[in-house]
Amino acid sequence: MASATSFPADVVPKAPEDPLYGLISAYKADNSPVKVDLGVGAYRDDNAKPWVLPVVKKADEILRNNPDLDHEYAPISGIPEFTSKAAELILGASSPAIQEKRVTTVQTISGTGALHHGALFLAKFYKGNRTVYLSNPTWANHKQIFNNVGLPVEQYRYFSPATKGLDFEGMKSDIQSAPEGSIILLHSCAHNPTGVDPTLEQWKELAVILQEKKHFPFFDSAYQGFASGDLSRDAAAVQYFVEQGFELLIAQSFAKNFGLYGERAGCFHLVTAPGAGAAENVARIATQLAILQRSEISSPPLYGARIASTVLNDPALYAEWEENLKTMSGRIISMRKALRSKLEELGTPGTWNHITDQIGMFSFTGLAEAQVQKLRDEAHIYMTKNGRISMAGLNTKNIDHVARSFDKVVREAQ
Repeated sequence: MASATSFPADVVPKAPEDPLYGLISAYKADNSPVKVDLGVGAYRDDNAKPWVLPVVKKADEILRNNPDLDHEYAPISGIPEFTSKAAELILGASSPAIQEKRVTTVQTISGTGALHHGALFLAKFYKGNRTVYLSNPTWANHKQIFNNVGLPVEQYRYFSPATKGLDFEGMKSDIQSAPEGSIILLHSCAHNPTGVDPTLEQWKELAVILQEKKHFPFFDSAYQGFASGDLSRDAAAVQYFVEQGFELLIAQSFAKNFGLYGERAGCFHLVTAPGAGAAENVARIATQLAILQRSEISSPPLYGARIASTVLNDPALYAEWEENLKTMSGRIISMRKALRSKLEELGTPGTWNHITDQIGMFSFTGLAEAQVQKLRDEAHIYMTKNGRISMAGLNTKNIDHVARSFDKVVREAQ
């Protein structure tokens, strides 16, 4: 006799497997010596191995040798020496928002936790149009983060399959057409999954539209410094919006740029609009953010934040971190150049300039789902079915196999 449950299948149906984690499982089960993982959303060195940043090793050594280190709870909103430097990193140390005390920061469970914290705050307190507009496409987790707190989502045009670049006119039109006061989720740099970013001039045009429509910006910053190797350049869009007087939210991750993936170090920032009473407003809002944090996780984890804080507060270590960022971003840029070069040398049908035009960890190759499946079945190359590849999965040892395999499936589809 089957045991009774309060949660039968018609109430709690079996959920589909997360496509990315399913891809990882399939890759691990493949015994081919030539298999290639182009799905992984984490940096890999030229030997396809995880890379612990040298500066992280140094910070870890400093922490382990600190006789005063304990494992007591962090404050509800996080470690102050970490959260203050995190705000300076994304906003700029001389940011008017920081100088005018218009920023409040909560340490979070990496970028996902920051997005959830912001979504929860908006769900409870935002009185504008509560629909969140996401780029088409966007990171797969965005939709469910907002849906899980009761906020509906819509899409704005973003990627152009024809040019494999930004559909800027479509993006502008859709944001312009959104109801006044809508929440607009923006990737600050290294757009995931496309690798396509607006130029600074395009960001300025977007800022005008958002101001005219009284939209509320929510920036997702997962790749600062990792995209171009330049921390300031990768934060330029956020800093411009702040300079224009926007009230906005920022989800900030330290997973990629510190290689602290599993340590879950991140921050959520709220910047209030300038004007009389701004500092009082942010102090009041901070009390509610603390209550949300207390009810969810009580206080944030220590280790990853301590590592990042050690580096962010030490000028010598900070300079070394910048070099580590250049190493990672530089290797990815070199792989972009190599893949494009090899495809063009092979005379692969189509144009491949988008591989080097795009930026950051990911590239939208333009390969169709059937081609992606054929690459997996015949060449043991694993990527998401939409043709997105992680450039960090490429290296000097597999680039020829990948390029020849791409060439083969493209020709066969002609």
